[in-house]
Amino acid sequence: MTMLDRMRRHKGWLKWSLALVVLTFVVFYIPDFLSTSTGAAPGQVLAEVEGAPITVGTFTRRYTQQMNAYRQAYGGQMNEQLLRQLGIDRQILQQLVDEAAMVAQARRQGITVSNVEVRERIVNMPAFQEGGRFIGEQRYRQVLQFNNPPFTTTEFEDNLRRALMIEKLRTAIAGWIAVTDDEVADEYRRRNEKVKLDVVPVVADAFQSQVTVTDADLLAHFEQNKETYRIGEKRRIKYALVDVDQLREAVTIPDADVEAFYKQNLSQYTTPAQVRASHILFKTEGKDESAVRAQAEEVLKKAKAPGADFAALARQYSEDDANKAQGGDLDYFGRGRMVPEFEAVAFNMKNGEISDLVKTPFGFHIIKMIDNQPEVVRPLSLVRDEIVDQLRWQKAQQEAEAIAKAVASSAKTAADLERVAKERKLEFHESGLFRPDDPIDELGVQPELASAVFTMPEGEVSAPQRVARGWVVATVSGKQDAYLPTLDEVKNRVREDVVRAKAADLATERAASIAAELKSAKDFAASAKKAGLEVKTTELITRGSPIPDLGVSEEIDAAAFALPVGGVSDAISTPEGTAIVRVIERQDVTPDEIAAGRDQLREELAAQRQDRFFSAYMQKAKTGLAINIKQDVLAQVVGDAAAPGLPPLP
Repeated sequence: MTMLDRMRRHKGWLKWSLALVVLTFVVFYIPDFLSTSTGAAPGQVLAEVEGAPITVGTFTRRYTQQMNAYRQAYGGQMNEQLLRQLGIDRQILQQLVDEAAMVAQARRQGITVSNVEVRERIVNMPAFQEGGRFIGEQRYRQVLQFNNPPFTTTEFEDNLRRALMIEKLRTAIAGWIAVTDDEVADEYRRRNEKVKLDVVPVVADAFQSQVTVTDADLLAHFEQNKETYRIGEKRRIKYALVDVDQLREAVTIPDADVEAFYKQNLSQYTTPAQVRASHILFKTEGKDESAVRAQAEEVLKKAKAPGADFAALARQYSEDDANKAQGGDLDYFGRGRMVPEFEAVAFNMKNGEISDLVKTPFGFHIIKMIDNQPEVVRPLSLVRDEIVDQLRWQKAQQEAEAIAKAVASSAKTAADLERVAKERKLEFHESGLFRPDDPIDELGVQPELASAVFTMPEGEVSAPQRVARGWVVATVSGKQDAYLPTLDEVKNRVREDVVRAKAADLATERAASIAAELKSAKDFAASAKKAGLEVKTTELITRGSPIPDLGVSEEIDAAAFALPVGGVSDAISTPEGTAIVRVIERQDVTPDEIAAGRDQLREELAAQRQDRFFSAYMQKAKTGLAINIKQDVLAQVVGDAAAPGLPPLP
């Protein structure tokens, strides 16, 4: 890791160290919603695990954190509507239930975590150490407050206690699982051995034009593979559609609501202050600090001299390899990216100013301010339309859901559904026959709706189902049972399959016919060219690397890594075609390389096995825990009347 990376990640140790404690489970503080538009109060219980509550506030804090993380990663491409369509809300609730279940199971096993253990973990976290020692109570609290968002000591230590309980449970259940030296060595070789190949790809698609298919071929293939062409059950539905876009057109948003939303979500419209600085670093680790300081002061005098070239001095003296060649340029960064001592100076400098020496855990720095960009808050006047549009969409969604619920509660039969839809002036349609994975007329592919209607008796009215256009209440109006078709019904599909199969056979025959010749050829490439085939040469590649024209192929990997240098394979069949390969070069791993990577790989492999075992253990353990999801509250929170149809969380 470069020095700049270490500086930027220094504060991140606070979260990472905690995340490592609980392995794959994220347990950290997330700020409360300033308000909730879900209709459920933050203190309401969303779920209970062995009597321990998971509140709406806990869920919305975690949801907000996930939303912000996706926005940072994907920017404007990610929004709340898309996240909900991806089922992120359900995943977060599942995560919270799983964490609570682990804590409950730990308590059942009599596992506790003392204050001493919590304290010991804190004082040994890198975020709270300087020079190998705990930074002290005052600095500890400052680091927590400096975190974005800030922690209180109680919040942090409560979360840490839960994390340590989970860690102890996992160790007790799966800590005995180990990996032998031979297993580590085999896996190291499998991951790191490399070969360089000459590849002669014989792709099946190239032979399709040479294929002739007769009616007899079609009939024979169809008779041998009838089940492949079975037509699955199809259903037809009548449905009332509550169109969200139509409702949105009629929604008006009071100015007071816009202003309240703006104030509550001001961070969304704020671009934090940023600076661009360059620095010269003098490392102190393992050195005489007074001598390093003396050298830094000499360079500081040069940097502050009239006409000095700061970038040239950085290239000559700086020990930060990440940016030394760029004249010490750190590019733009906001608060929280560098260590506190560095930021305290950088964010109080003027453009062109050069600092005195700045001491941080990494050494002495000389900082030059290149550009200082203050915090910018987009005024309400510029974002009003954006907020209005978002609030109109939210209000329309809520109204659409309420209408759909009312329709579903009023309609007990198919006739009722049509009548209520007309009374409410809703769109009412009847679809054509469709299979579960087919698009539905006017609605497109709707897996959740299809799943519901394919489990309903004919004539029954469904619960409201969310679809891309809004909400649907549906009834099954007809169905066609699964059946084996005649050849004429699926003739085109059969023809395509026969052509592909025959082309693959031709490719295999072609490759096999020249494989023996290529094995004995003095000039592999020339012989392949003479046969009308092209040789494609790879770089040194590991297993799992894509092969030209054929993609990733386990079959080619198995053959190639079993050959010596100069060895030529037989024709190798893959799903994408056939190939002949020659090994140009091998790069085997040495015993020293295995020894150097053994410990890290052993930990990784053991952790993978332990995770699988612990996951299986918890799946079984959860069946014995009292887990209660409050479906009515969940429906309010996720804005989804289909919440009762949520895949089982426990």
